[in-house]
Amino acid sequence: MSKCYINGVACISAQHTADNTRFLDEVVNYEKNIIHAIPPIYKDYIAPAAARRMAKGVKMGVVASSIALKEAAIESPDAIITGTGMGCLIDSEKFLTAIIDNDEEYLTPTSFIQSTHNTVGAQVALGLKCNAYNFTYVQAAVSFESCLFDAQLMLNEKEANTILVGGVDELGPITTKYYGLIDHIKDEEINTTKLLDSKTGGSIFGEGASFFVLSNEKQESTYAQLVDVEIISELNIEALQGRVHKFLEHNNTSINDIDAVILGNNGDIDYDNFYKELQTTIFKNTQQLYYKHLCGEFGTASSFGFWIAAMLIKNQRVPDILKMNTKETKSYKNVLLYNQYRGKNHSLVLIRSC
Repeated sequence: MSKCYINGVACISAQHTADNTRFLDEVVNYEKNIIHAIPPIYKDYIAPAAARRMAKGVKMGVVASSIALKEAAIESPDAIITGTGMGCLIDSEKFLTAIIDNDEEYLTPTSFIQSTHNTVGAQVALGLKCNAYNFTYVQAAVSFESCLFDAQLMLNEKEANTILVGGVDELGPITTKYYGLIDHIKDEEINTTKLLDSKTGGSIFGEGASFFVLSNEKQESTYAQLVDVEIISELNIEALQGRVHKFLEHNNTSINDIDAVILGNNGDIDYDNFYKELQTTIFKNTQQLYYKHLCGEFGTASSFGFWIAAMLIKNQRVPDILKMNTKETKSYKNVLLYNQYRGKNHSLVLIRSC
């Protein structure tokens, strides 16, 4: 693969992350099992009349993409690739509710038009007047990683020089209730700082949008280099260590070369054992970090972890709120991210300083 540099980043989440000059300096703790994103000042990026017609996920995506592009000094990218786990839930719920309330008659198409999964990518392109390649991946917990994979391929084939990549998901009140009924969300409200102490199934749910400008050219704003991405649909816990070793060997990297591993622990006692398998074995002497207690679980929560990895390498420091063990690292060159959701859709992402 050709070089792939991260030249601009942006993150909107349940934390104060919209300002890249701050790296989790102020942490918001929640006593909830559902946490909402902290909205930026939308009028600074979107005309108020247009913002009123946009669902929250669309607004978050438009603002995050604007911040990332501005940081990378790019007016219009050569491609826009967006990932989402559930798409524009709020408008989907509005349209389905209208179908029921109106007995399938006299329906306005607005909510339906804005409920599609590619609405965010489309709105970003419309705002930029960008007619380039525009694709949306809906691949459950690896939706964002699918975007990274596609972007790497495009850069390698020289089909683009600068690509805007992002992951976005929003909370919908009706869908959230359904997730609660099938025990994907914890029954009890929980202090987010004590998430890993939980002994129950399910997790806390959240929402957010993270966008990145990837390029084959390094520049002054470059954060790090995206080295490789691997997606595994199904993986037995017994085969996990071997898969990680194989992934690192493919990239001429060893376990000892990893300065920090960022894990997707979400407090679900039934599935966090995948992470514990790595924590207690091959990465027991490596600095271990986690992040879903800050942003919650959602389809593209791993994009928040990717933002953390980029910020970590650029700032060369780790906020205490991310630490899972007492291991310390003097400098951060190689950072590995591992995520899975309920035992499926595993992903490995390797990021390196440059």
